[in-house]
Amino acid sequence: MNRSKIVVLDFGSQYAHLIAKRFRALGYYSEIALPSADLSVFEGAKGVVFSGGPSSVYEDNVPDFNEKILELDIPILGLCYGHQLLSYSYGGKVGKAEVGEFGFAELNLNEAGKSSPLFKGVTPTTQVWMSHQDGVLSLGEGFEVIGTTKDCPFAALQNLSKKRFSLQCHCEVKDTPEGNKIFKNFADICGMEVNWDEDTVLAHILDTIKKDARDKNVLLFLSGGVDSTVAFALLNKALGQERVLGLHIDNGFMRKNESKNVAEAYHKFGFNNFIVEDASESFLAAIKGLTDPQKKRMAVGENFITVRDSVVKAQNLNEDDWMLAQGTLYPDIIESGGTKNSHTIKTHHNRVDGIQKLIAKGLIIEPLKDLYKDEVRAIGKKLGLDSELVMRHPFPGPGLSINVLCSNGILSDEDKKELEEAQKELDSIKISHFCEHCTATMQKYVLPVKSVGVQGDFRTYRFPAVLRFKKDEENGFCHFPKHWKKIEDESSNITNSAKLLNRCVIALWQNPKIKDKDLRLQEGYCDRRRLDQLREVDNIVLKNLHESGWYDKIFQHLTIDLPFASSPERASFVLRPVCSEDVMTARFAQLDRDLLNKIISEIAALPFVDALYYDATNKPPATFGWE
Repeated sequence: MNRSKIVVLDFGSQYAHLIAKRFRALGYYSEIALPSADLSVFEGAKGVVFSGGPSSVYEDNVPDFNEKILELDIPILGLCYGHQLLSYSYGGKVGKAEVGEFGFAELNLNEAGKSSPLFKGVTPTTQVWMSHQDGVLSLGEGFEVIGTTKDCPFAALQNLSKKRFSLQCHCEVKDTPEGNKIFKNFADICGMEVNWDEDTVLAHILDTIKKDARDKNVLLFLSGGVDSTVAFALLNKALGQERVLGLHIDNGFMRKNESKNVAEAYHKFGFNNFIVEDASESFLAAIKGLTDPQKKRMAVGENFITVRDSVVKAQNLNEDDWMLAQGTLYPDIIESGGTKNSHTIKTHHNRVDGIQKLIAKGLIIEPLKDLYKDEVRAIGKKLGLDSELVMRHPFPGPGLSINVLCSNGILSDEDKKELEEAQKELDSIKISHFCEHCTATMQKYVLPVKSVGVQGDFRTYRFPAVLRFKKDEENGFCHFPKHWKKIEDESSNITNSAKLLNRCVIALWQNPKIKDKDLRLQEGYCDRRRLDQLREVDNIVLKNLHESGWYDKIFQHLTIDLPFASSPERASFVLRPVCSEDVMTARFAQLDRDLLNKIISEIAALPFVDALYYDATNKPPATFGWE
């Protein structure tokens, strides 16, 4: 392998590995390193990228940084936190920005920007993706402004003599459409030559599997999703079917007929080295009575180990001869706080204590741990897997359990106070993107259930805002604004303007027999009854997505079950279809209106549904799911 490389310093960003992935996708070998790395790490490096991160450069508790890196005579590109660190390191001032930016912004290049080698071929006004509260307030020595946004006067900077460039935006996400062009320009500035391709990645993974497995056999948890399926195919190719056993556990959290469909798909492809274990009662018992989403995830993850041990025993497998494999992706690791400087967004089931101990002992193989979803799909296609397997929507190990929000039915005094403050915040926000016809009958209120989000690389746990337009009193259907762009703009306006709101949902339907005052937080846990209800609602959506051709147009659909209803036996549901390529960012999907109306009608006919909502929030500030 050519030793020329671009080194990405990971300051704890959600996106550090995504930066490296983008350079690799462009054909340039890249590696991740800690910002405290010794200069020996940069041997062969043609350039360095400083990632974003959750810290503020002016605080005491910041990631350790080897300032000698700034003395390297190679180009440096700073992004977000890295942008601020470069300015700060060269004498500039950094502090809280007047307005934080989350989501889309327009970067406007000035004359210096139009002639900058970093922006060669980039349009003078280009869409970028922002996620920051801090900002550069004054320039570092030798730097000049080359681009601005409406709320960020120092959005793009350069020091040509030192070959230092910095951007407040995230070029690594797909929602900065010309990000790859900017990265290509930076690689050119670095003098990099193309030295990385898909064949090299596949060969590296297969060699690593053989090395890590040594002479042991491998047991793999098979959820039936894309990640575990591709990992299974890789293990079979590297080691042979006789050394690999797939274990599909029906944990009771599967979609309707999911386990049966998974088994059929595997047999169809020629996989015969797998077994299906019904452990639903075990998993339901493990999470019984739990309301905290983190504890739920951890209970599910730990129970996978318990079931694994029982299966090993039942199959008479000698534990000394077997290792465990998982289809873990890098986003699972980074969101679980799995790198030195990252913050925990949510704990993934494949990063609980039991798994971590096995990793520490070298008893876990994770062939995909440095890859993202689109890379995994590309590897799957290269291995010859059918689209039916490779292009399935992601379905995590905990399955529907993380889509059933749980509550003891009582808000704590602290949450009551926060809910009141959130409502005051929402009341104070001017809703200006809709026409008078819409706003005249619009109601805005806050749902008394919290969900997880991510803003500026930090985990948030906040309430969702609801916009409900005119409701038909006879059938319960709510008016829906015609223009998706207006919905998206207003959603961003609300979440950017509020500290206690991290989602915006649109009311679609409410049971006409139920009055508003009858809907309230109910006691509800993740049990078989609620899971069966969720399965029915979720199946209606997926069936319609498949029949209409929309299944292949979106990245994933999640149906969320809320304990917000007129009685504990009933529920409200949120539709959460999203579009994404890298999981780290996403836009809510803008479904066809006729399709949406058909879905609403079918769900409204179910006897246990009280209300239906549409999650119109991008990531950030919201994550895909609510837990």
